[in-house]
Amino acid sequence: MILDYETLKFIWWILIGVLLIGFAIADGMDMGVGVLLPFLGKTDDERRVIINTVGPHWDGNQVWLITAGGAIFAAWPAVYAAAFSGFYMAMLLVLFALFFRPVGFDYRSKIDDTRWRNAWDWGLFVGGLVPALIFGVAFGNLLQGVPFHLDEFLRSHYQGSLLTALLPLLNPFALLAGIISLAMLTMHGAVWLQIRTEAPVADRARKVAILLGLLVIVAFAGAGLWVAYGIDGYRVVSQPPFDAPSNPLAKSVVSERGAWLSIYHTVPASIIAPVAGFAGIFLAVLLSAVRRPGLAFITSALGMAGIIATAGLSMFPFILPSSIDPNSSLTVWDAPSSHFTLTVMFWAVALLLPLVLSYTAWCYTRMWGKVTTATIRSDGGHSAY
Repeated sequence: MILDYETLKFIWWILIGVLLIGFAIADGMDMGVGVLLPFLGKTDDERRVIINTVGPHWDGNQVWLITAGGAIFAAWPAVYAAAFSGFYMAMLLVLFALFFRPVGFDYRSKIDDTRWRNAWDWGLFVGGLVPALIFGVAFGNLLQGVPFHLDEFLRSHYQGSLLTALLPLLNPFALLAGIISLAMLTMHGAVWLQIRTEAPVADRARKVAILLGLLVIVAFAGAGLWVAYGIDGYRVVSQPPFDAPSNPLAKSVVSERGAWLSIYHTVPASIIAPVAGFAGIFLAVLLSAVRRPGLAFITSALGMAGIIATAGLSMFPFILPSSIDPNSSLTVWDAPSSHFTLTVMFWAVALLLPLVLSYTAWCYTRMWGKVTTATIRSDGGHSAY
């Protein structure tokens, strides 16, 4: 079966969205646990319990992020080039923060010294907090537009220097988006700790999950109102056929208030995404309160998927809008690679993704169970960290 170019462009928009959601659900959980580590673990044994709930899986979960980055590079090379130029300092900050994770997980328990272990506990905290915050800040800036333009050779040029590139990203709306991301991932990690640990850690995690879930709901509602009444969105006025070769400068774009909400009028079914975001997080809070963490984890994942999908759908078909030259904005229809490249990538995903998901499920099944002080003190089980 050969898919046409227009269909493949749309499919890859969906697939990259799925990869980002998969990363948020899987590795976001690990980051959330890292953020909570110094606060929910009152003793060294409790902190080891917390670490061992994610220790066997965190590196596999982080592959979702690497895969998403690779998919953007291959499927949307223009987006990759422009985004990594505009967010260069932010990406470096995330990368440096992520350095703490492998070293912290592997070396934290190598030396039986309180200062050594506390230092790596805070390193894992930084390795969870900074990426979770910055990823949300990045989405907040995408909704406002990024200051870049394309020249006649389709080369992207970012406005500003590398030394001053980070500060403008930390604007009020972007910070609100960062708070949503941080609270959302940390809540998800707290729900995971309820499943994998026992009292008193599980009880502390339950209280945190309830508080953070309520914060996510309020912040998500506030961001929605801000997008509706305080931010100019973008709208395509004219463009070549969807199956035409990629040429971002061949279209015409305008910026106007409320444009990010237009899809909910043209495609009413899109409202499912924000409804899932609110409902999933609310149910996660409710189920945590009644001590049903397994179902809370499922609804938490549903809520996270809904929130991320809301951002993607609101911007559709834009991927990287330009705030200084709207016509240079990159969209689903004019940013992708060639038809042949998208086809090869599609069949690679179709063949390999089921294997990856099956292997991941097998790993979790083999290492499932409560992590307790007794298990980490024993020679077997989960005592590696």
